[in-house]
Amino acid sequence: MTPERGTRSGATVGTAFVAGLALTGMLLTGCTSEPDPTPPPPSPDTGVPASGLRLVAFDSCASALAGLRAAARAYVGPYGLPGGSMEPAFQATDGGAERAAGADAGTARDNAAAPGAGSGHSGTNTHEAGVDEPDLVKTDGRRIVTVDQGTLRVIDPASRRLTGTLKLDSGPDVGWAETNLLLHGDRALVLAREHGVVHPGLSRRARPGVPPADDQQQAIVGPRLILVDLAGAPKIVGDYRMDGGLVDARQVGPTVRVVVRSWPRLDFPLNKAAGPADEKKNLAANRNIVDQAPIDAWLPRYQTSTGGQTSTGRVGCDRLSRPAVYSGTSLVTLLSFDLGAASLGDGDPVTVAADGETVYSNGSRLYLASDQRWRVLPSLTSGDRAPDPKDEQTDIYQFDISGPDRPRYVTAATVPGWLVNQYALSEWDGHLRVATTSGRTWGQNPKSSSAVYVLRADGRTLTETGRVTGLGKGERIYSVRFAEGTGYVVTFRQTDPLYTVDLRDPRKPTVTGELKITGYSSYLHPIGDGRLIGVGQEANRQGRTEGSQVSLFDVSDLTKPTRIAQHHVRYGHSEAEFDPHAFLYWPATKTLVVPLTTYQVAGIDGKGRLGGGALVLRVTDGGFTEAGLVEHAEARTTESSGMIRRSLMVDGVLWTISDGAIKATDLGTLGTLGVIRI
Repeated sequence: MTPERGTRSGATVGTAFVAGLALTGMLLTGCTSEPDPTPPPPSPDTGVPASGLRLVAFDSCASALAGLRAAARAYVGPYGLPGGSMEPAFQATDGGAERAAGADAGTARDNAAAPGAGSGHSGTNTHEAGVDEPDLVKTDGRRIVTVDQGTLRVIDPASRRLTGTLKLDSGPDVGWAETNLLLHGDRALVLAREHGVVHPGLSRRARPGVPPADDQQQAIVGPRLILVDLAGAPKIVGDYRMDGGLVDARQVGPTVRVVVRSWPRLDFPLNKAAGPADEKKNLAANRNIVDQAPIDAWLPRYQTSTGGQTSTGRVGCDRLSRPAVYSGTSLVTLLSFDLGAASLGDGDPVTVAADGETVYSNGSRLYLASDQRWRVLPSLTSGDRAPDPKDEQTDIYQFDISGPDRPRYVTAATVPGWLVNQYALSEWDGHLRVATTSGRTWGQNPKSSSAVYVLRADGRTLTETGRVTGLGKGERIYSVRFAEGTGYVVTFRQTDPLYTVDLRDPRKPTVTGELKITGYSSYLHPIGDGRLIGVGQEANRQGRTEGSQVSLFDVSDLTKPTRIAQHHVRYGHSEAEFDPHAFLYWPATKTLVVPLTTYQVAGIDGKGRLGGGALVLRVTDGGFTEAGLVEHAEARTTESSGMIRRSLMVDGVLWTISDGAIKATDLGTLGTLGVIRI
């Protein structure tokens, strides 16, 4: 049997940490301004129950401090707060198959932005059409913009020349940070994960205790947002930093919503003694540290710069809200930026005391999902124990983002189980569909199954109208795709059941078909005419993976889904398996492009060699025709791997991007038209 993959690396996200966010009582419909007694602390043994999900504004900094202290005190242990290094990655860039499910096929059918084979340009493969997601390359057809290792580059696709280069920082922080970007008009917003994110619950200074009096002057350790003007030579016009870790971002028009997760800036003594007496002493000392912590230890700080002027601030207590029960170990902040404005401003932050992992938006609404997997999973897997149902549930917060102003909290709900990633959520026809897995998926005798829940979203509440359970017993979800009134769910342990689910009647969701094949699809992509592409791994009958596979499914009859073609690359892996942004389907020519890395035994020494490029397949009704492999051999040096990570189309030309080059290729012949070394 294959080993269980990790839950999340930190990033669609996968593998991707987000929590429900809220506004204050005067600004949020549904938040109250009632006096806020100190909430009962949650039990670390039973987890955070998902009852009483309504978000409430703290009525004062004093009540906020009392509540946060009490909640965090219940979670602090002899070695500090739980969680370890909690900096998340983007939902679509976390490692592992569980981040790599399909997008909502009801809107994001493909990357295409124009119907003609010789005109138009592709966009980032996103969950929902019209809702952009950060990625390492963007194009608007006029220009291609990339960011890598702290350098932003602008390419003119018409002349196939590099027209602009901008070093984002002379220091090491951005140069080696993970960076992605968003694009609007002549503005690019670069989102960089700074190095040095502090592990929550670990000491950062010589003396343990609370933040010093000059905490505001201490360096902010967390994400950096950089606003770049692309009109002419690219230049930085705005800079924003905040405590914490970058979770994810979404863009609708010029408006960008950025989610940041932060932790209390508390220092605990690092004592490795493991004796019961030492642990008891450490626990008492750590609880005392929490009891003496000021409110500033929790409130995230930010710094914004523009025009040579820098200002600093903190999220105010009036911007902080909470669910009925919370851990006090993390806060999540939602920032809003207008890329059409002259500067980034302060982000108009709003914050909630919650944990979380997942962001989904359909453009008018933003959903934030939170579960406790990060807290409970390590001890469960190490002891081969099943999760407690109280720990195995997901809280979902809904926000109205239909306008450019600050988001308005609407309502919340809870569903059993854990999400695979953002693609397990999809709203259609006034209903939110949620796919989850519950039960123990690890060990020799897994006890798990998956389900799809349907919740009515009427603008006031999220109320369950129906559910279908019992999918993939002993397995877990690897990918989900919702296409209007149909759902596709892939579970896997030894074989790959592809389930088709009829969701047209929200009161009676029904499994209509099931296809069992070896291997699994970790990304699903409908291409119309009853066809569905799956990207994942082939596997033998024992569940051992055997290399990348691309499958073509016929789902025209939902009661009898079939696989009509398979392209298997032995010892191959594709970034598209765990990051949908790496997937390109160009419908004008029915061309599929995915990055491919292969491992081959070659040479008289018998040693393995890494190879690969961008696999180009033509898709027909009956199967695949391999057009060839685009490679960046000229970019392979001691400093660059030449491994292709992204591909896009501009006016009939296929562009591929690696860490060493940007290459233009004739889509018909796959002949090289130009290479820009970077």
